[in-house]
Amino acid sequence: MQIEMSIKGLMVDPITNMPIVILRDQDGQKVLPIWVGIFEANAIALQIENISTPRPMTHDLLRNVIQDLKASVQKVVVCDLHENTFYALIYLGLHGETVAIDARPSDAIALALRTRAPIFVEESVIDHAKTVDFVPEAADTDRLQKWLESLDPDELGKYKM
Repeated sequence: MQIEMSIKGLMVDPITNMPIVILRDQDGQKVLPIWVGIFEANAIALQIENISTPRPMTHDLLRNVIQDLKASVQKVVVCDLHENTFYALIYLGLHGETVAIDARPSDAIALALRTRAPIFVEESVIDHAKTVDFVPEAADTDRLQKWLESLDPDELGKYKM
């Protein structure tokens, strides 16, 4: 089952100093942190903050190409998690058909923001993510888990890089 989620924040992991996109369902019951690269975080942050660049960035270019081909982004789905790596699909509507394109979640999310497409996560990914250690040290994992659980909802709405 797919759960619709939205971006509730873009933060820096206090342990690894890597950017994290925080997705949360509409009820606030399910949260999914996705670690992303600095460049991908920047592309997401620019769109969150409504900052335009003088020239199109890669995700802007992709949006423009999709629109010029008379296609539309119907949704993006974080669909799988293997060996600590998230996978996503971008669903395009093209000439009355749906085409699914493999993508990194960070790219899919950056494109979804630019096209105002909904973001979904497979429930199995959320469940599986709870059992995965993204940080090698158990003590660090415990600290990170406590930190994620203690996040104030007001903090999640702010971009912190």
